[in-house]
Amino acid sequence: MGDFGEYIVYVDESGDHGLKNINPDYPVFVLAFCIIHKQAYLTQIVPKIQELKFRYFGHDMVVLHEAEIRKARKPFDILLNPNVRHRFMEELSRIIETAPFILVATCIMKEAFSQRHGVDGNPYHVAMEFGLERVFMELQGLRQRGQLTHVVFEQRGLQEDQALELEFRRIKDQSRVEGLGDTLDIVMANKKVNSAGLQLADMVARPIGRHLLNPDQPNRAFEILEAKFRRSRAGQVRGWGLKVYP
Repeated sequence: MGDFGEYIVYVDESGDHGLKNINPDYPVFVLAFCIIHKQAYLTQIVPKIQELKFRYFGHDMVVLHEAEIRKARKPFDILLNPNVRHRFMEELSRIIETAPFILVATCIMKEAFSQRHGVDGNPYHVAMEFGLERVFMELQGLRQRGQLTHVVFEQRGLQEDQALELEFRRIKDQSRVEGLGDTLDIVMANKKVNSAGLQLADMVARPIGRHLLNPDQPNRAFEILEAKFRRSRAGQVRGWGLKVYP
């Protein structure tokens, strides 16, 4: 048996990574990595998310999904009631605000990316490489180098999953960052597993993209997340916890 690390990493995305038909309203692709200490995950994050589900739905089979919550699609149609929506969003925001995790995110500006790499370039693979390097550097700072740390991605489809795993292993094998390959490994999770960590990652990706597109627009969700980003010793986020490319 290997020596498992003290942390686990959950990953989710916002926006699609296609370049041929770029959505003018959301021309970005964001990949967010939530680095969480396993003990904090078990004792703080999971119980609070479960409590929220039981309180609003009566069971914990609901999967929190940012797009469905935002659009009040079933089973989140309870949020069509403005009073319920206000309470639910306040409680969900509070869970995210108090959740102890370190955030790393890569944002690909798709128009500029396609001009540099062509429409056949893959924003997902580029975002993953930038993200994994920063995740590893953070884990190294937490004395986790060489301790097997799992990076959990949500399954999207057989071909996409195979391409993702292949790229992950390529990054591990070819990374110039010494120690990365011995520390990180990939787990592909079915949506049906109802993972609190993946649901947390799903909540954080879109507010980052929205902030980068409209930095002057009020964005409470991003304000909550800002304190979570990995930083340099001087407190710098850009390039450390948030990589914007190109």
